Amino acid sequence: MTIGFSVIVLIPLFGNLFISLFDWRGGAAQMDWVGLKNYTTLFQDDAFWTSFKNSLLMIVAIVVVPTILGLLLAAVLFNLVAPRYGARIASFLRGCYYLPQILPIAVAGFIWSWVMNTDAGAVNAVLRSVGISNPPDWLGDPKVAIVTVMLMLVWLQLGYPLVIFMAALGRVDPSLYEAADLDGASWFQQLRKITIPEIRPEIFIVTLTATVGALKVFAPILILTGGGPEGSTVVPSYYAYRNFFELSRVGYGATIATVMAAVILVVALVMLWVQRRSEDA
Repeated sequence: MTIGFSVIVLIPLFGNLFISLFDWRGGAAQMDWVGLKNYTTLFQDDAFWTSFKNSLLMIVAIVVVPTILGLLLAAVLFNLVAPRYGARIASFLRGCYYLPQILPIAVAGFIWSWVMNTDAGAVNAVLRSVGISNPPDWLGDPKVAIVTVMLMLVWLQLGYPLVIFMAALGRVDPSLYEAADLDGASWFQQLRKITIPEIRPEIFIVTLTATVGALKVFAPILILTGGGPEGSTVVPSYYAYRNFFELSRVGYGATIATVMAAVILVVALVMLWVQRRSEDA
């Protein structure tokens, strides 16, 4: 266990931290010691702060929206659809929502590239058919591209909390809902007073894992927009990748990766502390 953790986590982490203290172009190039210069440069880098702001939008798209929608859909499928139409129908719908999760990210990216294409995309074709002659340039407009990426991420992520929450609802005592029905509680009241409190541990797990995933999202950006247009969809992981492989600024790329690793660690520890405080209360 200790050996595996050291090989997979500690050695790469400290190696990355070591490289971040140098100005290095990679390969056989000379490594010039610069100390903390890369870090001071990073905190004055407008492109990095733009990418960091975009990572906050990724949290909205991967954590906030899918968790809320997943909770609502799980409650609907479990408490309304399954009792009325049968567990098979609810399971089929659950599988449909989860389907994007099992698609290779490259396939999902190409699908969305085609659907949101300005000239021949399905979305703009529908908009033109209803009389909108100048539909948005979904992937080419800097103000719209980030929204397009967020929509794709919501679509990709929605099935994950849905499946977790439906599994969690299976352990909730049915007598709680029966008593609530006898008392005349509405579906929304049951959701707020029974469902959410009973599956709070699962909500926390989904929130924690999705937040970590949002802070290190990379592949959807690479495939869908490549960080464009005009750098409007760049996120820290893609910005680090660009510095590593496209600009040959290995030390600076390592600095970005180190800072984001520290951010993710702090966020995870804070969330765990809040969860423990909540359980104790």
